[in-house]
Amino acid sequence: MIRKNIFSILVALILLYLSLSNPERFAKVQLVSVPHLDKLVHFGMYFLLMSVIIIEHRKNLRNPVNLFLFALIPLSYGILMEILQTTLTRTRTGDLIDAIFDTGGIVVSILLWLLIKPLFKEKIR
Repeated sequence: MIRKNIFSILVALILLYLSLSNPERFAKVQLVSVPHLDKLVHFGMYFLLMSVIIIEHRKNLRNPVNLFLFALIPLSYGILMEILQTTLTRTRTGDLIDAIFDTGGIVVSILLWLLIKPLFKEKIR
């Protein structure tokens, strides 16, 4: 079970670290000053998580219902991270807008998969 999901677990652990770490730690890393860059980062992180889940389970996603059931995993995880930021840290707060951008990344990953899946039909089998 773990071996089959190793990349999803790795990405989830990275998200956990990034979500619960002190944001001052990352202020030094910022190369450009883009307003609301953190929202784009949320979008990208959950796009990545959903994409990795899709890749790891592509053989189980022949039915679109399964795809949306798998999407509940990163969606729930994103909501949990926002709750944990508020309850477990002093330097972070949960944000509904962050959760919306998390969801956006998940949805775009799903749409992209549905768009490119027919191109790789032979390789998916």
